[in-house]
Amino acid sequence: EVQLAESGGGLVQLGGSLKLSCTASGFTSKDYTLGWFRHAPGKKREGASCFNSEDRKTFYADAVKGRFSVSRDNGKYTLDLQMNNLRVEDTATYYCAATHRVIGLGCLFSGLYDYWGRGTPVTVSS
Repeated sequence: EVQLAESGGGLVQLGGSLKLSCTASGFTSKDYTLGWFRHAPGKKREGASCFNSEDRKTFYADAVKGRFSVSRDNGKYTLDLQMNNLRVEDTATYYCAATHRVIGLGCLFSGLYDYWGRGTPVTVSS
């Protein structure tokens, strides 16, 4: 059984930084895509960043480009999300997602993922 666990959420001040971590267990496929999504109250869920095992490229949504970055632990199914210069509009519950498929540019589309974590809340205060 594939399980995803997020950690690292919390309360941070405007302009601050936070690092989220995602670990996938029970995930043995050599081909996969991992993604970070967020869902703010009253808004649609949106992709923040994603990474696939084949070309090892990372994609970022325009809203977070230049502020967020992902990193991985080689050999492990992990995807950390470093969030810098946080804005109030970054407030949301952040979810990690995974699929056995290799997805390229479209990996920011949440409908392509098969497994989801429970989410970790991030609140940016002004």
